[in-house]
Amino acid sequence: MLFPTIEFGIFFLIVFTVSWAVRWKPEIRKLVLLAASYFFYGWWDWRFLGLLFLSTLINHLAGLALARTEGVALRKLIVGVAVAAGLSILGFFKYYGFFLTSFAAVLETAGLERDLPFMQVILPVGISFFTFQGISYVVDVYRGHVKAEQSLVNVMLYISFFPQLVAGPIVRAADFLPQLHRPVALTRAHIDVGVVLILSGLAKKMVIANYLATELVDPVFFDPSAVGALDLLVGIYGYAIQIYCDFSGYSDIAIGVAALLGYRFLENFDQPYRASSLQDFWRRWHISLSTWLRDYLYVPLGGNRHGEARTYRNLFLTMFLGGIWHGAAWTFVFWGAFHGSMLALERFARRKLDEFAPAHPVHAGILASIGNGAQHLVGIVWTFHLVCFAWIFFRADSFSTAGSYLAGFFRWSETSQYATPFVVGLILLAMFFQFTPRHLGRWLARGIQWLPSPVLGMLLGGGIWLIWALAPEGVAPFIYFQF
Repeated sequence: MLFPTIEFGIFFLIVFTVSWAVRWKPEIRKLVLLAASYFFYGWWDWRFLGLLFLSTLINHLAGLALARTEGVALRKLIVGVAVAAGLSILGFFKYYGFFLTSFAAVLETAGLERDLPFMQVILPVGISFFTFQGISYVVDVYRGHVKAEQSLVNVMLYISFFPQLVAGPIVRAADFLPQLHRPVALTRAHIDVGVVLILSGLAKKMVIANYLATELVDPVFFDPSAVGALDLLVGIYGYAIQIYCDFSGYSDIAIGVAALLGYRFLENFDQPYRASSLQDFWRRWHISLSTWLRDYLYVPLGGNRHGEARTYRNLFLTMFLGGIWHGAAWTFVFWGAFHGSMLALERFARRKLDEFAPAHPVHAGILASIGNGAQHLVGIVWTFHLVCFAWIFFRADSFSTAGSYLAGFFRWSETSQYATPFVVGLILLAMFFQFTPRHLGRWLARGIQWLPSPVLGMLLGGGIWLIWALAPEGVAPFIYFQF
């Protein structure tokens, strides 16, 4: 069930009405939302409902066991078993075919071909997201950041809550579980934020991302050797905008839908293409995942606490494993390794630059301010193009396609087929909003807070109708559903 569909609209209206009708009975309301979440997930493939429940049950039981255990060694064992169980489930469904195919290729190269137990394994939608969410719950209970939840229903709702179930954002237990213990109320603040985020998310996905996909990105990446350098250049810019609008659009809708149901999620994107360094980019892009990788992988590896060499290693390993998380393909491995290497190199370069040319003090004068501004601008352009280079491997279906794409930049003599004024205009429009005031959405929400409810309803309905009218035919799945 996709967000921008009639089916989801009907589904959400029913859930919204029933959940607020029983708001005076919190336990019944939770059961309503839980049933809705499992129905939402089962809409894709009901056979994986048992897998979702099993993953939840493992984490719930691990949390209860941690609450009843004091010995350090035994507590570590409980966490280790729970994390290993979650990663094993994820590994089988997501990486079984990839590793077996890679192993078969190694055997063939060595002249040791064997009949291997290949099976057709269907990837459950959203498995990476609810697995990471469950792991974070167990680890946070172990660390004492959140108390073990006694109610299985609460843990089930936390992990399966339908707005963010299949593509995030990854919600922390410390942010969501306390909301299940407080009285819920639908305020105008919830409604205004929900309306603005849902409309912005739909516009990003249905208009910008879908048009760029169909009119530019898909045909360019289908056969890069058939197009010239200008189309390839605009094509990778287009993909950078497409994946941003597609994924941040989903996050906007998810956060907006949760707000209309009375719950608050943290933002997942913060104008990432205005970042002046890769470190800044990862503070702005897919924030729930980047902070998850920081807190549950980078920090346990040692973070930056054991010298520069180990810090570089930890940066590389964190992004390398982050690349593997995104997909079972060597192109994703390269994408993660590239970001990890560049983050380590950037940190090294910044450290050396600070040694030889310390930052100007605040009172250094106008020339220093101009120099800092120019440096910041160069950093934005450089970072954006580093990210775009890596996006080629993220989008390409193989290294062969990525290599063909890069080789095509030498074919500047050919005319353009896909870099039309329309798609270039969409790219420029999306980039413009990367540099608007950061809290523009909040300002818009405050701007409509005085509108009467009927007018606000008309605004939402009219906005959805307009977006639907402007969007191309068909509804493409969100990119991050495959992860």
